[in-house]
Amino acid sequence: MTDDQVEHFFATLRAANPQPASELAYSSVFELLVAVVLSAQATDAGVNRATPRLFHDAGTPARMLALGVAGLEPYIRTIGLYRSKARNLIATCERLLRDHRGEVPRSREALEALPGVGRKTANVVLNVAFGEPTFAVDTHVFRVANRTGLAPGRTPRAVEDGLQQRVPEPYRADAHHWLILHGRYVCLARRPRCAECAVRVDCDSPVVADAGG
Repeated sequence: MTDDQVEHFFATLRAANPQPASELAYSSVFELLVAVVLSAQATDAGVNRATPRLFHDAGTPARMLALGVAGLEPYIRTIGLYRSKARNLIATCERLLRDHRGEVPRSREALEALPGVGRKTANVVLNVAFGEPTFAVDTHVFRVANRTGLAPGRTPRAVEDGLQQRVPEPYRADAHHWLILHGRYVCLARRPRCAECAVRVDCDSPVVADAGG
């Protein structure tokens, strides 16, 4: 993908969706952090089915900590890896209350020090909650970046570094949302919808040529 194609790619995605947003449901930075932790190896829809009751009953670090691991597990039992996620969330609540006065920190280093929070989760929180131009590379972003030729890489970090290099400044704040949504609804893993793709003219994938793009 050439620089001109990259520009057209993001301009097209922005025109179709000028204000993209996370599909996770939350009403505070803490709830966002919890939802993103729960979404690892799970769908946003699945997380959104589980969290309304949880956030109603325990929407702050202190209230969630009061549940304990055993009390938290029933709320998230429908989500994959719920036992380990419950342990991590309770430990994170302890850390937030002890080290950050119950507030979600704004630095990458502090976020990644929280139990269960890796680079991808930190990137989501930094971007969605604090407006940082970060790139959270999940399976959708990884696939789209490689398939289109936007930022090929063998690892999520390599793709993230590539996106840092290639995404023009005007699109950086929203780029990871556009890439996630494009991968989730158009550039599917097994059967990409190339005939419906608004950015197929910019794509390097041979699948596009096969689809008549």
